[in-house]
Amino acid sequence: MEQLTLALAPPPAPTLDNFVPGRSGVALAALRDAAAGRPPATVIYLWGERGSGRSHLARAAAAAGLAAVDDVERLDDAAQVALFDAINEARAVGAAVVATGLAPPLQLALREDLRTRLGSGMVCELAPLSDAEKASALAARAAALGMRVPAEVLAYLRTHLRRDLGTQMALLEALDRYSLAQQRPLTLPLVRAALATLTP
Repeated sequence: MEQLTLALAPPPAPTLDNFVPGRSGVALAALRDAAAGRPPATVIYLWGERGSGRSHLARAAAAAGLAAVDDVERLDDAAQVALFDAINEARAVGAAVVATGLAPPLQLALREDLRTRLGSGMVCELAPLSDAEKASALAARAAALGMRVPAEVLAYLRTHLRRDLGTQMALLEALDRYSLAQQRPLTLPLVRAALATLTP
């Protein structure tokens, strides 16, 4: 019998709906309002450490029709001028620009006029999900898939794999397909066996 392999599907495209906010609900609400044509400010600036959801929200904002720039600290001079101009244009028409960075605006090594613009709107610090929040999100996804996942399996996924939630969600869905193909319930021994066959 051919050995089954565990293959991870590409993660779903970032959207406002599939973002798990944790303690960053204010930022998500602001982006939802802006996407609905009710921007709370001309600039919505989101900052936080890696893994806090900055890139997810920037891509989700762009998909929702908003102008969005991720990692502003990486912009060259021409891109900084373009972002400054985009903010002025958004202000003129009552729209919003979403920007993200690793630090608050005043700590960025950018043009002074752009730093001032980025800090003039709504500035939100994004908090990475705690282990408890990740566990809750994984459990909710498992329930949505109709999976019965023992607590020990969820704990194993959180502690033995990459800690970003996107990877863990993709793995959970792959494990669901694997257990169905094997016609066996999802147990810790099955998870270990499945991970041994993992293909990128």
